[in-house]
Amino acid sequence: MKLDLTGKVALVTGGTRGIGHDICRVLGDAGAKVALCSRDAGKAQEVAAAFGRGAKGYGCDVAVAAQVETLADAVEKDFGQIDVLVNNAGFTKDNLLFRIAEADWDSVIDTNLKGPFLCTKAFAPGMIKKGWGRVINLGSVLGVIALPGRAPYASSKAGIINLTRVLALEWAGTGVTANAICPGPFATEMNRALLDDPVKYQEFVKNIPMGRWGELEELAGAVVFLASDASSFMTGSSVFVDGGWTAR
Repeated sequence: MKLDLTGKVALVTGGTRGIGHDICRVLGDAGAKVALCSRDAGKAQEVAAAFGRGAKGYGCDVAVAAQVETLADAVEKDFGQIDVLVNNAGFTKDNLLFRIAEADWDSVIDTNLKGPFLCTKAFAPGMIKKGWGRVINLGSVLGVIALPGRAPYASSKAGIINLTRVLALEWAGTGVTANAICPGPFATEMNRALLDDPVKYQEFVKNIPMGRWGELEELAGAVVFLASDASSFMTGSSVFVDGGWTAR
C-alpha cells in the first residue's frame, strides 16, 4: 500500500508550531488537504496561508466543548467530513507536586486529555459513518516513564495512551483506527527551558541511547504511516519515537 494521502482531509490541533506545525507540513506533502487549529485564530490562519495548497486555519480552545463544536461545523462546511484527526494540542506546567496549583493541574489535563476526548467525540462519528478514518493522538515517553516535577503532563499523557486503547476496542471493525505517537525529547518551544540549560539538557541526553534529541522531520514517517492505508491492521498501539529511551 502507498503512503499516499491524496484526497484525504486531515485536521491537526495545535498546528501552528512545534510538532503540530511539522505534522501539518508532512501530511500536506503526502497529499492531504490540511485544516489546523490554535487558540489564536489569526496565527492559525497565517500559518495555513503559508502552507498554501488550500490549507485553512481556525481558532479553537480544544478544552472548551462549545468551541470544538463550532470548529467541527466550520471544518465540515469548508472540507466535508475529515478523514484524519491528529490530537496534538498540548502544553505543560512543571513543578513539584506540593507546589502545583490546582488551576495549573486542571489547565494541563483539560488541554492534553480532555481536548482529545472532545475533538474525537466531535469528528470520529463522521469517520465511522464513512467506514474509514484515522485518529492519531500525541502521547509522550512520559506516558510510561516518570520524571520529578512533571506530574500533570505525565498523567495526561498516560491517559492519552489508555484512551487510545479504549477507542481502538470500541471502533474495531468500523474501518476507523486509533493510535498514538509518543515522542521523546524534540527541539520544540515547549522544551525551550531544557534546551537553554546545558546541565538539564545533558541529563536528558543521558537517557537516550542514540545520544541526542530528535529532529522534527524524524516524526514524519510515523505520522504518514498511521494516517494512511498502510496502517489498516494497526490500532490501539503507541509508537515511541524516542531514540531508544523507553527500550532501556
